[in-house]
Amino acid sequence: MIISGTLINVAAVIIGGGLGVLFHARLPKRLTDSFFQAIGLFTLFLGFSMSLKTENPLLLVFSLILGALVGTLLRLQERIENLGTNIQAKLKLKGGQFSEGLVTAFLMFCMGSMTILGAIEEGLGGEPNLLLIKSLMDGFSSIALAAALGVGVIFSVVPLLIYQGGLTLLAAYLGSSLTNLMVDELAATGGILLIGLGITILGIKKIEVLNLIPALLFIVLLVYFFG
Repeated sequence: MIISGTLINVAAVIIGGGLGVLFHARLPKRLTDSFFQAIGLFTLFLGFSMSLKTENPLLLVFSLILGALVGTLLRLQERIENLGTNIQAKLKLKGGQFSEGLVTAFLMFCMGSMTILGAIEEGLGGEPNLLLIKSLMDGFSSIALAAALGVGVIFSVVPLLIYQGGLTLLAAYLGSSLTNLMVDELAATGGILLIGLGITILGIKKIEVLNLIPALLFIVLLVYFFG
């Protein structure tokens, strides 16, 4: 199956998130706050290291501006947060960080280089080795995330399946049209989004990162036409 790597990834997050939710109920708030800070700092580190891969900073800036314009007009952040709140209400789930857990976990699991490279590897007909490694990493990460943010982390598998599985199918369709430059710029754009997420997690300033998601599409188009 062409998205078998993503399905394994989904299973790993569900298992890890389930364990994290069990710990979440037993950990004192002081400890979960420390987990939260550690996750925020690591997210900043990961974002900065990825963003430095760019070879076309001007295209990166334009993609972020265009992405912010489209995402804000579509109110992506508001819509997804409201969706998370509605799911929490309908399922009668406890905890006030459901939407935050869902959004944070999705961005953490899907903006990294391994997501992009792994999806392309499997989409082009290779073994999903990178996605299997990513699944192991995400499984352990989801334990810490769910311990800090609760059950919303488990529900991040829905956008993960759509995004990562969609990338795999897109890679299968486009084939060799995806260049190394596109992959690097896509990863760099994802890194900028992770920096925004890290700033939000640490409580420095709330950045509506989901409104910037369309930048991932614009960077590919800009590199294709002007790269």
